[in-house]
Amino acid sequence: MSMSIMQTIREKGAKVTVVIIAIALLGFILTDYFSGKGRSGFTGGSKTIGKVNGKSVNYESFNKRVELMENNMKQQGYPSSPSLTQQAVDQTWNQEINRILLSQEVDKLGIRISKKELGDILYGPNAPQDLKQQFSDQTTGQYNAISAKQNIDEMLKKGTQEQKDNINSYITDLEEQRKQDKYIALLSNSINYPRWFIEKQNADNSQIAKVSLVREVYTSIPDSSIKIDDKEIADYISKHKDDFKQEESRSIQYVTFNAAPSASDSAETKNSLEQKREEFQTTTNMEQFLAAEGANGYYDGYINGKTIQIAAKDSIFRTPVGQVYGPYLDGASYVMAKVEGARQMPDTVKIRHILVATTQRDPQSGQSYQVRDTATAKTRMDSIQTAIRNGSNFDSLVVSLSDDPGSKDKGGVYENVPSGQMVSTFNDFIFLNGVGSKGVVKTEFGYHYIEILSQKGGGTGYKIAYLPKEIIASQETDSKAQNDANVFAGDSRNVKSFDETFEKNWKPKGYVKGIATDIKRVGGNVMGLGYSRQFVRDIYAASAGDVLKPERIDDNYVVAVVVEVLKEGTVGVAKARPQVEPLLMNKKKAEVIKKKIGNITTLEAASTALNNSPIQTVDSVRMSSRSGATALSFEPRITGAAFNPANKGKIITEALEGNSGVYVIRVDEVGTTPVTDGNVAEQRKALSAQGKQMMSNSQSPNSPVNALRNAATISDKRSERY
Repeated sequence: MSMSIMQTIREKGAKVTVVIIAIALLGFILTDYFSGKGRSGFTGGSKTIGKVNGKSVNYESFNKRVELMENNMKQQGYPSSPSLTQQAVDQTWNQEINRILLSQEVDKLGIRISKKELGDILYGPNAPQDLKQQFSDQTTGQYNAISAKQNIDEMLKKGTQEQKDNINSYITDLEEQRKQDKYIALLSNSINYPRWFIEKQNADNSQIAKVSLVREVYTSIPDSSIKIDDKEIADYISKHKDDFKQEESRSIQYVTFNAAPSASDSAETKNSLEQKREEFQTTTNMEQFLAAEGANGYYDGYINGKTIQIAAKDSIFRTPVGQVYGPYLDGASYVMAKVEGARQMPDTVKIRHILVATTQRDPQSGQSYQVRDTATAKTRMDSIQTAIRNGSNFDSLVVSLSDDPGSKDKGGVYENVPSGQMVSTFNDFIFLNGVGSKGVVKTEFGYHYIEILSQKGGGTGYKIAYLPKEIIASQETDSKAQNDANVFAGDSRNVKSFDETFEKNWKPKGYVKGIATDIKRVGGNVMGLGYSRQFVRDIYAASAGDVLKPERIDDNYVVAVVVEVLKEGTVGVAKARPQVEPLLMNKKKAEVIKKKIGNITTLEAASTALNNSPIQTVDSVRMSSRSGATALSFEPRITGAAFNPANKGKIITEALEGNSGVYVIRVDEVGTTPVTDGNVAEQRKALSAQGKQMMSNSQSPNSPVNALRNAATISDKRSERY
């Protein structure tokens, strides 16, 4: 079903946890503790998925962190998919590398965390965001550090061994993070720009020069007259290996055969849904009917029309109660909507409640489990209801008897509850009754004693049932695409026959040949095609020139041929040629031009030697910036020569190779102008602040983490397990 067909209905126990340290989700740990359910552990022998500077990364512990990361992403609204899992794997791997590298440096320096400092980390003003979310007063937003400490101490004292291990792991992660912060601070605080450096820089920037020059650009010599052989390319690569590092990757050419639903498939889906109209409109058990049709997620409650986000909502709202609107197109589905009711209701409600639970839900597996039988729960709720009627303190009853950890520390209060957030019976009680109403409501979680404290706003609320039917490709549509793909693959045995078959048989029919490059061994995203981990495995199981069997990716059958296999190491000659050849070509052209100039005596002689190339004068040359749209734009070597004290007032007797050509220059004048920014102290302060900011940014090239990664030996074996 399209996400826009229905509102996302979240029950009262569902919470989005914002996590500073993504590998440690305290919300899961605490919820497991209070529910009595621990996360299932991993068993089996220790296996590694990689090494960082010789330190092995254990698969079981790594996979647990991946699951926590993926669960966190799902709670933030990302839909479950193989691509999401891969994203969680990639992020966790990068975190693990950074954690190991920084931990190794921290251990070398002997950086430690005291018990007092750990207490400040957990319970101080800058406590982790996830802790604050779990233990903040909903009304004031203030962090209750005492409550947080009591709960953590209770867990460490009475929890299961796994729960104790989880919270200890969480605390260890916080300690590691603080150690790493100290390490970064140690390095960033060592940044210093000496006074002499700033003063020298200011003095250099104040200089101004006037030069005269003769120039011959490289484009004056045809490229066809210069030859660069493979050995010259290889020699250049050998001398600049750091600039030509290469990761393992592969490239393919491919042709896709569309198996998406056709127009006739869409019409057939609409017609089949239309045939269900009468039964949908007259059924007396909507939940049972929808379940039989495979339409799960029926919400048997009223939702304020202001909060419903459906493209066709205005038309649905105009439909009389008891009638059906549609079928209408919603994403990849046709949908019919039945208006079951319309009522005036508030926008939001403030309530307080006490829960006597019969079942609770494991936040990881989503499975419910029984905590007490219905009869026992009903008896306890009757006692609570009697106690309240007899004047017992509501807050005291919440603390001692409520099974809802989400509101227990807040007097059982939920503020500004929007419609559709709670389970339907709970929702309808608080939105369809007035302020001051009290009563017991039975839900799948147990018995709730509810009191409505206040309500805000108002509008029309609707109870709507949705019957969707996904538009799927018919067997005929799918078979045609698959058969075409099989025919093409059968006629293609290598790159040559792949190209010939495409040009002869498929290009005239409107098919297009695509190219996907830089495909990594780990992962499943292929540029232009989508996500398929199996397809990437097939690519890496093949050799250059192999044609792969057709693979279904999303709505396409894909036939691909491997056209490039790059191994980790140094870039080969063929791949490096486009980058290196122009450099070497200009070097050879420079030699031709310099030979043409001969010995340098005067600019006039150089001009004559260069076919009367004009003598140019360039004013206001500065060392600190490029010279704008002049003959010296983007020519730092030539600009630098102008400010060499040995060249002042002279012609430089060596032809200078620049980026765009060869130059013969005479330095006519060099002077100075007043320093416009002479506050050395402020300059030092600004540069130091900038340096610290760049160092603390993990994406910056100057980040210590990046420096450590560049120097590290990392073995990545994730592709063997994911």
